[in-house]
Amino acid sequence: MTARRSTHHVHLADSAVTKRFTSWGHGEALREWRGLTLLHRFAPGIAPAPLTAALDAEPPEVTMSRIGGTPLRGTVVSRPALRAFARTLSAVHRAVPGQALAAIPTGAWHARRVDTHVRNWLADRPDGPWEPVVGEALAVGERWLAGARLETVSGADAVRPVFGLTDGNIANYLYDGDRVRLLDFEDSGRSDRAFELAEISSHVSTWVDSTFDVGFFLGLFPLTEAESTRIEHLRRLNALLWLGGLLSDTGTPRRNPPGTAERQAERLLALL
Repeated sequence: MTARRSTHHVHLADSAVTKRFTSWGHGEALREWRGLTLLHRFAPGIAPAPLTAALDAEPPEVTMSRIGGTPLRGTVVSRPALRAFARTLSAVHRAVPGQALAAIPTGAWHARRVDTHVRNWLADRPDGPWEPVVGEALAVGERWLAGARLETVSGADAVRPVFGLTDGNIANYLYDGDRVRLLDFEDSGRSDRAFELAEISSHVSTWVDSTFDVGFFLGLFPLTEAESTRIEHLRRLNALLWLGGLLSDTGTPRRNPPGTAERQAERLLALL
């Protein structure tokens, strides 16, 4: 969801990839294996095939088939690529039947967790000093959040259960000129379609080093009015979450270019 350090190392062979986890305290390796296995069963070819797993090892490892394609991140994502992306996501969202979906845990990120995280961060956030646009965005965001309730966009007509990555980083999607396929399932689990689309549409990877037409992308999905309203709400929440994460990115080296937090503040103000 938010910017973070790498949780794994990757070993590439001719036809296989081994992912060795450096962080596994939250079930990352199990989520990875479960996600690969689930899609291999219900939507084969849309993600790497699971080969072997050492989930109880320290560190745990998951080995999968190697697939081709170029990550969408860092590119000008063309309309053919966006259409292929939408086809893939729609296939994933249709693939896993309800009984199988109900049997797996919620993804690492979900609407309630984002809402709680944002409210806690705003309640305890430092006073700055911030650039003026950041201060304005925080003030406007706090006013919006004071009257925004997740429950109002969480009815049955707004929440369509799906399997999802719960991580909108478009580096996780590979395009080969014809189709888009998925990588990185360590946060995956039961989700809902509106959350998944809001996650992708709000992710910093769609604009900090990429060009991604969010309006065109969202227009490729046959959304209900309630889903569209939920997406709008969750995009605002995610924008606040990202602003908090970027303001907290004080490590060396920074994960994002100078000025990214200010640009995120401008994006948040536009959404609000």
